[in-house]
Amino acid sequence: MPELLSLDRLSAGYGKAVVLHGISLSVGSGEAVALLGRNGVGKTTTLNSIVGLTRYHGGRVTVDGADIERLTPERRVATGVGWVPQERGIFRSLTVEENITAVARPGRWNLQAIYELFPRLKERRGNYGNQLSGGEQQMLSIARALVLNPKILLLDEPPEGLAPIIVEELLAAIRRIVRNEGMAAIIVEQHAQQILAITDKAVILERGTVAYSGKSADLAQDAATLSKFLGVGTGGADAPVSTKRKH
Repeated sequence: MPELLSLDRLSAGYGKAVVLHGISLSVGSGEAVALLGRNGVGKTTTLNSIVGLTRYHGGRVTVDGADIERLTPERRVATGVGWVPQERGIFRSLTVEENITAVARPGRWNLQAIYELFPRLKERRGNYGNQLSGGEQQMLSIARALVLNPKILLLDEPPEGLAPIIVEELLAAIRRIVRNEGMAAIIVEQHAQQILAITDKAVILERGTVAYSGKSADLAQDAATLSKFLGVGTGGADAPVSTKRKH
């Protein structure tokens, strides 16, 4: 598939601290990538580096073959990069509908499409951001990224800290976005079993470097690699996941 986003030997960090040491990975058009690893290995820093929130130390970041590593975050958004941060980044003093329409650009993902994806948001469309539950705020954060109609969506641990029933709802929506709608995505997640089943490729980071890159389906069945880099066991809740995809 055509290469959409590429990191080529990217080194980046915060101030003088270099967190990423020559990372290389690519995302094809319509491809979903699981970015995995333990806490503190550079997963969030990788996404921050793509959107322009870190200090650049070397390498290349390209979207559709065009270098973006020197662009401001605002100009990177214009190239087609959509971002759902851990902090969610919603406007708490605006209503749900105002949050969505304030940033919307023409394209497939409009207000109606968002409400079809997240019926909860339609029900809460008149509520302010600070009146939403954590799960609803995360849905709104994803909605705000989608209505920019990006080429690629970056999601930073979307299920983190949410109730299991909300996690299931969020993962079903993400599955639809990347599978049914064909949106390219990088999904950061600590829990492999939640994300390998809905992604094409998996990348594991270890100490700011790429320790593994391969097909999600292969990694899901690779107990030794899961245990080595993610601490995933071979039985019970941490067993290798099924890669049967639901549409």
